[in-house]
Amino acid sequence: MLQPPDLRDVIDAARRIAPYMHRTPLRPYPALGRLIGLDTELWVKHENHQVLGSFKPRGGINLVSQLEPGELAGGLVAASTGNHGQSVAFAGRTFDTPVTIVVPNEANPGKLQSMKDLGAEVLHHGEQFDVSHDFSIQLAADKGARHVHSANEPDLIAGVGTYSLEIFEDLSDIDVLIVPVGAGSGASGAAIVTAAVSPSTEVIAVQAEAAQSAFLSWEGDTLVEAPMGTAAEGLATGHSYELPIRILREHIKTFALVSEDEIRRAIVHYLEHARCLVEGAGAVSLAAAIKLKDRLAGKRVVVVVSGGNLSMAHLREALASN
Repeated sequence: MLQPPDLRDVIDAARRIAPYMHRTPLRPYPALGRLIGLDTELWVKHENHQVLGSFKPRGGINLVSQLEPGELAGGLVAASTGNHGQSVAFAGRTFDTPVTIVVPNEANPGKLQSMKDLGAEVLHHGEQFDVSHDFSIQLAADKGARHVHSANEPDLIAGVGTYSLEIFEDLSDIDVLIVPVGAGSGASGAAIVTAAVSPSTEVIAVQAEAAQSAFLSWEGDTLVEAPMGTAAEGLATGHSYELPIRILREHIKTFALVSEDEIRRAIVHYLEHARCLVEGAGAVSLAAAIKLKDRLAGKRVVVVVSGGNLSMAHLREALASN
């Protein structure tokens, strides 16, 4: 059984990734706070301003930087809807190892081009991420390459946990931290860091109503496969994964679901009130804060924008629906 990382692993990861990543802003937005309540203090952690517009490269760099020369020589294979693939491609280029990314047939074209620009070979396979994922495991075995899972990787979770470490270094007395859940690496890292450095802070996980696998798995005692119909690529999985779900069950007491309309409205709220472009997966934390506004009244709340790689098609849909 994989062992979850601890705070020391996250601190080590912060040191390890520092030459390649930068510290992202944590900013208050009174205009966004008013959407929740006049006396709610809302802060945004801008991982959309990270390298490649996503929190994911923190994990990719931390993992790949620790691989042995023999593993690097064999190359890397991963499946992705976009941001994880960019992360692995970036790490592969940084540490001079070939990368192959398997993507769903309708993946975000901007993210695909970014992977190619980073030197990765991109293969289309399957209509959904889970089909691409299964194919990528076999492909890695055939190539003799290191498969980089999007969530069941302790070093990846430790790496992405560094954004939560930055939050608590930059701001004290946080009542609630709201984080998105796709495969679960970012939320797992947030849960581990929060439990260690600010146990009084409540961590709320958020997933799309149209892709509830992680929520249903967290709620029960087995990993659950669920229908997937969300347009938010970073949340678009019908499966959940053992390591992050185990971490979330241990540390998180509240798990919210938001609709596609609520996600689109949150994207527009960021544009209007923060002059900020946010992808669907990055917008769910704000969507959940608005949905849960009654219980957040009077609190200091941090919402995580996990990425900003919004396609033009999804931007048009968000604007047209609001």
